[in-house]
Amino acid sequence: MCGIIGYVGSNDSVPFLLQGLQKLEYRGYDSAGVAICTDNGLNVIKKKGRLENLVQEIECLNLPKSNLGIGHTRWATHGSPGDENSHPQLSDSKNIAVVHNGIIENYIVLKEFLIKKGKKFTSDTDTEVIAQLIDYMYNGNIFSSVINAVNKLEGSFALGIICRSDPGKIIAVKKDSPLIIGCGENENYIASDIPAVLSKTNRVYRLKECEIAVITQESIKLYDFEGSGLDFSFETVDLDSSCAEKNGYEHFMLKEIMEQPDVIKKTVFPRIKENQVVFENFDLPKEYFEKLKKIYIVACGSAYHVGCSGKYVIEKLTGIPVEVDLASEFRYRSPIVDNNTLVITISQSGETADTLAALREAKKYNAKVLSIVNVAGSPIANESDYVFYTQAGPEIAVATTKAYSAQLCLIYLLALYLSKILAKIDEQGYINYLSDIILIPEKIKEIFEGIKNIRSLAQDFFRISDAFFIGRNLDYAACMEGSLKLKEISYVHSESYAAGELKHGTISLIEDNTLVIAVATQSSLIDKIVSNIREVKARGAKVIAITTHANFYKISEVSDHVIPIPKLSDIFMASLSVIPLQLFSYCLALLRECDIDKPRNLAKSVTVE
Repeated sequence: MCGIIGYVGSNDSVPFLLQGLQKLEYRGYDSAGVAICTDNGLNVIKKKGRLENLVQEIECLNLPKSNLGIGHTRWATHGSPGDENSHPQLSDSKNIAVVHNGIIENYIVLKEFLIKKGKKFTSDTDTEVIAQLIDYMYNGNIFSSVINAVNKLEGSFALGIICRSDPGKIIAVKKDSPLIIGCGENENYIASDIPAVLSKTNRVYRLKECEIAVITQESIKLYDFEGSGLDFSFETVDLDSSCAEKNGYEHFMLKEIMEQPDVIKKTVFPRIKENQVVFENFDLPKEYFEKLKKIYIVACGSAYHVGCSGKYVIEKLTGIPVEVDLASEFRYRSPIVDNNTLVITISQSGETADTLAALREAKKYNAKVLSIVNVAGSPIANESDYVFYTQAGPEIAVATTKAYSAQLCLIYLLALYLSKILAKIDEQGYINYLSDIILIPEKIKEIFEGIKNIRSLAQDFFRISDAFFIGRNLDYAACMEGSLKLKEISYVHSESYAAGELKHGTISLIEDNTLVIAVATQSSLIDKIVSNIREVKARGAKVIAITTHANFYKISEVSDHVIPIPKLSDIFMASLSVIPLQLFSYCLALLRECDIDKPRNLAKSVTVE
């Protein structure tokens, strides 16, 4: 959510700032802006809407060259989207410019104080309060002024700060919201995320909690919130700048759908050694698992849907009760958690605000926390007892695909790992399940071969205004993700329902030509879902069914269209059934001319409640 970029060096800052903002578009935004420091003071240019609007505005201006600047893509929280509420925000003296990700919880109190001191505000943002507060405390030294100011702030914030009276440096601050520093040759950078600086450097430092950096062309110095110096070292990230390119695909989302077989291989195969699931740095003893009373899976959005599938798989293979909670609910409902509870948090970015807060809530009760994330050094990873990293690489499209699939496969491996430790499975059953997990990448490639059929179905249905997804057991969990994908990127109203609940009210919504997508992969429930399909067909629905080749004829007798997929063990079928759901949503959105990679009102990384 929101993007920060900053540059200090010997070259003109503006081209890099605009390029960096473009790399951060996936985080979601509704306005963009830059502030550069010149001999004439701070020049701020910001525009509502897409980044192209800002680029066009800058092209019309004869901006002086500047070796120092900060930029931002904003997703509105405080104040409506508009030029005046966009970042960077200036102090009324025009001495301080700030870009900010996060939420300042005590901004109203601070704003009232500053107004009484004569400060004049021009925006509705909490960010302007930061700029005004630093300016109010400015004593000729920008670093000490920032120290004094940030210790007055409550909430979460990543900050990039420049000062007209103290040129040549960027002050970077991190509390809860992520921020990185990039080290270049005779120039240095800050950014919300690594892809924004990869065109320049792969040497980065991820700021830790309550750290402040003073960054100049020649040096980077690190301090805590008391002003004491800190030692640090850069890491060399194993990423190529091309990972943030489309590589010939029309959209990042399609590219990332097609990357799923390789991502699963990278995530799964290194964790299988000599026909055993092996997790490095996961050293909980057998006795701990034997005493486990419950596992909580806590997440948001698509990661929550991974948890819904994971519940079925873990309970079946281990016999341990699993409860799946939305992170935004978990932290407020007095969850029953103790040291015999394992809490699994799932987050692609590792910075999801509600999930991070839920993690902290769990740790208050001495629960062990295992996190599944995609970003090393992220806040959730840093605060967890144990971390399983997905190997999805940067996921640029806002609607997740490959990260979801990688998370799901890690849940499978965990379930199998626990079943072996707890002696809940015999050796042959263990090997059979492990073999099926290894086959998932190739099975997904088989589904890709039917993409023409999916495109044809999208052509038939792209004008719909409503859709319903039905399934049972694990198929219902897959329907939840399919429904979310459709509404996220095509703006079609869609709902997912446990098929057995149709007769309890939902079926009243079915009328002539209503699209119903039925997922039918669970062998023991095929006859049940056939009955449910008959129910909606009798009321005029058009049904697209997703089922295995083995059940194709039985399902095709009652459906208008069938998308066949390969067969695996039932408990792993969500990894296959989700693929046509992703592709159908993509193709439908393409025909509806939607902004597929950057859906309206959505952000990739949700760092505020």
